[in-house]
Amino acid sequence: MPIPQQAPGVDRRLLRDDVFRRLRDAIVDCTFLPGEQLKDTDLAEWLGVSRTPVREALLRLAASGLVIAKPGRSTTVSAIDPKAVRDARDVVAAMHVLAVREMAGNATEAELDRMRDANRRFAEALSAGDIAAAMDADEDFHRVPVTVLGNDAIVSVLDQFGPVVRRAERMRFAADGQSSLERHEQLIALIAGGDAEGASDLTFKTWHTLSVDDDPSPEQS
Repeated sequence: MPIPQQAPGVDRRLLRDDVFRRLRDAIVDCTFLPGEQLKDTDLAEWLGVSRTPVREALLRLAASGLVIAKPGRSTTVSAIDPKAVRDARDVVAAMHVLAVREMAGNATEAELDRMRDANRRFAEALSAGDIAAAMDADEDFHRVPVTVLGNDAIVSVLDQFGPVVRRAERMRFAADGQSSLERHEQLIALIAGGDAEGASDLTFKTWHTLSVDDDPSPEQS
């Protein structure tokens, strides 16, 4: 398993969630590719932590479907499975629809500004060809309605299934992120105007235009 040489270590005081996020992001951004074996000793050395939080993170990643764990044998990064992505996409879409429906007409100007700022950073990242930065900005954009809603159950569901969808989204942004940029702008306008139905419909379509191999849907992003 190739270990990045320049990655900064994780502060030992950080919680297990931080180790999980670092490993999750490394899989989503293809630092660790499908089929690669993940060794807890090497990962612990890379992150500067003990093996315990790494093992716990790998178990969580297995529950999300990002890794395949064979007890006593090996842990490998899973392949991008079209059905798993479709299933996760449907769940993720439903959670975001709930969030934007509640936010529409109730958003403060500060909350809308956070979405505008995230979309501005998204546009800049696309222009620069920085897919990693575009992914971060897109996640910040969609996180605003979820944060405003304040539903911990939705956050938990998105934490589990969101990364599965993010791997497919990375391919979308690499191919064509302009359509996502335009949908972001439309969503801000709908939320600001109090159009809950319009915001819900657009959010549903946004996630369901995510192209997945073997997906029978003709829609493309």
